[in-house]
Amino acid sequence: MRCEVCGRKIYGKPYKVVIEGAKLTACVECSKHGKIVREVEAKPGIPMPKTKTAVTPPKVHVKRPSGTIDATQELVEDFDLKIRCAREKLEISHEQLGKKINEKVSVLKKVETGKMKPDNMLAAKLEHALKIELLVPALEVKISEVKIPKPASRELTLGDLIQLLKKKEEPIERKPS
Repeated sequence: MRCEVCGRKIYGKPYKVVIEGAKLTACVECSKHGKIVREVEAKPGIPMPKTKTAVTPPKVHVKRPSGTIDATQELVEDFDLKIRCAREKLEISHEQLGKKINEKVSVLKKVETGKMKPDNMLAAKLEHALKIELLVPALEVKISEVKIPKPASRELTLGDLIQLLKKKEEPIERKPS
């Protein structure tokens, strides 16, 4: 017997499954994609109405990141150098650090070489393990308000904005003394 979903040969018990309204005979793997329906069959000679009992497949728990991104903290510029220096100062290998903070060695190497920026969770783990500071309060950038006179006859366009910015950036011509 073959699975009507994937086409592979069914080893073991086939399942009757409803997938998007279609009743199919499926293997164990494909039965997870729908609702399993088992029909109670009548014994020979005894008429029995067909009843259906629905069995839901076991739920798979997906591990989701528990930490939230803290927008008030940002990573320091030279995080890669700080991490490498602190690790070498403590005289521990990438493997030892990985076991200590429960992180892959490849990730630690990428972070240490600057190929990858650590997220706030990883940065916090590294801070704790290496006793360094990687996350600092984020600086607020103040944007000054530019007052743009509006022409009475029409709306302001992008070209008008560019011209105003160019006028603002023009250097003041000085007379030779």
